Amino acid sequence: MKANFGCPVQGTINVLSGKWKVLVVWHLGFMPRRFAEIRRLLPGVSEKVLTTQLRQLEKDGVIQRKIKPSVPPQVTYYLSKAGDDLIPMMTDLCHWGTRNLGIPPNLPMIRKASMRSKSRPRKSIAA
Repeated sequence: MKANFGCPVQGTINVLSGKWKVLVVWHLGFMPRRFAEIRRLLPGVSEKVLTTQLRQLEKDGVIQRKIKPSVPPQVTYYLSKAGDDLIPMMTDLCHWGTRNLGIPPNLPMIRKASMRSKSRPRKSIAA
């Protein structure tokens, strides 16, 4: 992971920095997916770049993978608890972009995330 300079915001941004990481996490928020499914959902991503970013997300504890022994092995990616915790924040980012930038959502919303973010109490942060 990149240096976080002692700042949790910077650390979080570093975990998600990468052209495809946010979309990978968003799509895995709907359901576990295999590599080929993820690649189809991200037109323009190369196999090498996707592999690298999946490995980084796994190393940072955002996603996990389950390997089913078969020929060839079946690898399924899914969100860890930490990754699942990112979904309400991503939902909030989506709403912010719609309100403040006028960008309509082009991906479906994740129901459980929007429900969770509404039910989760807001924590105030002392400056």
